[in-house]
Amino acid sequence: MDARRTTVRDMRRANRAVLLTRIWLDGPLSRHELGQATALSLASVSNLVGEVIDEGLVEEAGSVESDGGRPRVLLRVTPSYGYLVGADVGETRIQVELFDLTMTALAKAEYPITAAEPDPGVVVAHLLHGLTAVTEQAGVDPAAVLGLGVAVSGTVERTADAVVHAQTLGWEGVPLGAMLGAGTDIPVHVDNGAKTLGQAEMWFGAGRGTRHAVVALVGSGVGAAVITDGVSYRGAHSSAGEWGHTTIAYGGRRCRCGNLGCLEAYVGAEGILDRYRQANRGRPAAGGDEESALGELLRSSTKTAEAVLDETVGYLGAGVANLINLFNPERVVLGGWAGLALGERFLPGIREATARHALRQPYAQASIELCQLGPDAVAMGAATLPMARLLRDGGVPRAAAPRPAASTRPARRPRAR
Repeated sequence: MDARRTTVRDMRRANRAVLLTRIWLDGPLSRHELGQATALSLASVSNLVGEVIDEGLVEEAGSVESDGGRPRVLLRVTPSYGYLVGADVGETRIQVELFDLTMTALAKAEYPITAAEPDPGVVVAHLLHGLTAVTEQAGVDPAAVLGLGVAVSGTVERTADAVVHAQTLGWEGVPLGAMLGAGTDIPVHVDNGAKTLGQAEMWFGAGRGTRHAVVALVGSGVGAAVITDGVSYRGAHSSAGEWGHTTIAYGGRRCRCGNLGCLEAYVGAEGILDRYRQANRGRPAAGGDEESALGELLRSSTKTAEAVLDETVGYLGAGVANLINLFNPERVVLGGWAGLALGERFLPGIREATARHALRQPYAQASIELCQLGPDAVAMGAATLPMARLLRDGGVPRAAAPRPAASTRPARRPRAR
């Protein structure tokens, strides 16, 4: 088979993609700085910059003095050129946020999830309602929204239907992308929540400046994004990073996935609170939901609470040590709402526990840091999915795909367990 010939148009689009990516991630930048950062000639930079300014995608953002010459004009992506919506389908709530192109949050909507295995149709209804709600709150025309990014638990098949397999939710073959596409003309992008958290932290947060990192998400569930040489490692079918379902204790506690001894059963919020309940003679931690209950547990000074939390730090350190031994990262970033809550109090202890279980040399080569973008980082990362597509396409928005029928690949109902 003959390889596809690269055309002048392909090269121009690729150069635009390189240029826009640098402006978006590192701007404001001058034309001179863009030439140095992209290795494009100054003539090419000037021509391409002229194009994207004429299109309204890039704008001038002031100037800086240069050495002995005229001031250099700075360039940035125009914040109002378009808007991005990111949604985090968590295990206790759905969060939908609207951002401009500087990733400034403009509106937010939340919907509680009470079922352990939420119905996919209900989730889709909340997401579509949230999409309408945030655009109305911000006074944004839906036609100006470049895309809806959705972060979910489990494995996401990278197909047009974005089929989700989330064992802990009871979702098997749920065509989430097709179901959402049937209800909106806005392009839909779906990915795993740990991977969207990883993208946000690598671009804007604690992972910035590294090429090899692991971004760990600890919430009700547990996952990780593995970044190797600046690229997210996905595995053969995009399921890489299921760190929470690695075995930490042979024959140990039963995990929500049905297996025994998974890390998630020990350091996920549900697992921590269940271990505390068992240690506390069946009395649960106070609080109306997982977040408030874990907060109360962290504030408790009882011996039972301290023992459970100390054990949790040990398990979490052992889990991080496994990541370090397996992937030799420059940095491990601990995020997710439960990870942040644990890390803010116990980060030194987590580092010490990691050191006890990791090989000395790779441990010495890695740092362990907290997520810098806060508990909304998963939704922010989801919002970068349509932006990443725009950048890859050189700033040329793709028309919304025709609405697929939601019945093209019906969801299979949860199996009895």
